Amino acid sequence: MRCPDVNVLLYAVNLDSPRHEDARAWLEASFSSPQGVGFAWAALLGFLRLSTRSGIYARPLSVDAALSVIDAWLGHPRASVLEPTERHAGILGRLLLGAGVGGNLVSDAHLAALAIEHGAELGTFDSDFGRFAGLRWTLLGRAKRKKR
Repeated sequence: MRCPDVNVLLYAVNLDSPRHEDARAWLEASFSSPQGVGFAWAALLGFLRLSTRSGIYARPLSVDAALSVIDAWLGHPRASVLEPTERHAGILGRLLLGAGVGGNLVSDAHLAALAIEHGAELGTFDSDFGRFAGLRWTLLGRAKRKKR
């Protein structure tokens, strides 16, 4: 299973982004794979928040349009929602303490913990995920896979 970071979701929809094609292709390939796509609500809510915000995009989505995109993703037969398990707090703590981080990286660690719990590979344009031991992830836009 593949799990997209919020930046993948945003770039996949934003036709004006220079990263659009990489994000769109990764997400499309993920939906085409037998393992499918596991969405985190944190990433979906981040997409909803940022894609509808004026000042970030020249042409932000309406809330209705953004919700329709989310509905289409979640309605795909190979889509699922990744929920924290009883192991989540322990994995999250290990990731944060192991990387020696907190603050702005707590949300990234949460997403990494979800991916680890569910055996998913995370796709992102954010190299900060390299801090999290045990996470399988792909750094998009550089044609290189990182595993720790």
